[in-house]
Amino acid sequence: MSFVLDQISLRAGDQTVIADVSLTLEPGTMNVLLGPTLSGKTTLMRLMAGLDRPSSGHLVADGVDVTGASVRKRSVAMVYQQFVNYPTLSVYENIASPLRVQGLPRAEIEARVERAAKLLRLEPMLKRNPAQLSGGQQQRTALARALVKQAKLVLLDEPLANLDYKLREELREELPRIFAETGAILVYATTEPTEALLLRGTTATLWQGRVTQVGPTAQVYRQPDNLDAARVFSDPPLNELAVTKAGPMLAFGQGRRLPAEGLLSGMPDGAYRLGFRSDAVRIGGGRPGLLHFPGTVAVSDINGSESFVHVAVEAAGTTWVCLADGVQTYEPGEAVEVGLALDEVFVFTAGGQRVAVQGLAATA
Repeated sequence: MSFVLDQISLRAGDQTVIADVSLTLEPGTMNVLLGPTLSGKTTLMRLMAGLDRPSSGHLVADGVDVTGASVRKRSVAMVYQQFVNYPTLSVYENIASPLRVQGLPRAEIEARVERAAKLLRLEPMLKRNPAQLSGGQQQRTALARALVKQAKLVLLDEPLANLDYKLREELREELPRIFAETGAILVYATTEPTEALLLRGTTATLWQGRVTQVGPTAQVYRQPDNLDAARVFSDPPLNELAVTKAGPMLAFGQGRRLPAEGLLSGMPDGAYRLGFRSDAVRIGGGRPGLLHFPGTVAVSDINGSESFVHVAVEAAGTTWVCLADGVQTYEPGEAVEVGLALDEVFVFTAGGQRVAVQGLAATA
């Protein structure tokens, strides 16, 4: 089953919640909705499921307009971040419930439940009630119920957020493969850029109810079409620098001017916004090919084998997040020099659209 969203919008009073979203979802594909909280991911999924009706636009399944069809008339399964299970039913019966509604034979119900329970490590818990489970176990029960239903459209709204790290990593690998085998369309909502990269497939970035870009996940990450897409697909947050090019010079921050050397020298005169991720900013001087700035450490966050160092860059009038290998112990207030790798910079117009500059990250 293919599923098409054609110019879908949803308004609540004077507020536009979803604005002119168009997507084409093909059978057996992984589709990621990536955006911050309140960007419209859950609302868009509810529209796909038939739980809400759009104010305008059409939803088309296999060439049939299903815009007004109820959720019961659609082959759809949805799992929320906050798990929903029947409290009076055992884990087995929770998983089997959609199959009993379909009137499937007992042997087929048992086979599907057994397979799902094995995958999600629920076999020892099948006789328990949800109240006897941990939060992660309850979420796995909800996932198993979606799996056994074998729906053609499966909507997963941050479904792994409540699971432990090891199981979350395993399911990120397994879920796309399992649902792809059924030919289902899998739509997965997340706030985490890293999760989108791990899931691969196709990613649509959402910002304030709009799809800002859609394409193969790696391509959207490496080649953001606009500033909003780059911001959504950056964690830690995207570093930014407003610059103005006039002739051979760049002006930025508090009146600082530098020669527009290298790749930036070929840009037409005008106002731009540079965007760059934490790994494009190096701490320390003396290395060639970098644009250097003095700064002061604001805070240093250790993240496993890496450290994110927040540096206040006075010349730029802002704070940048720099990635440092290993466990670093920079102290707040410590003076450092940061070097910006220009070949890892995205260039946007003042209005936020990507500028094609040969050799820069925006066109890599």
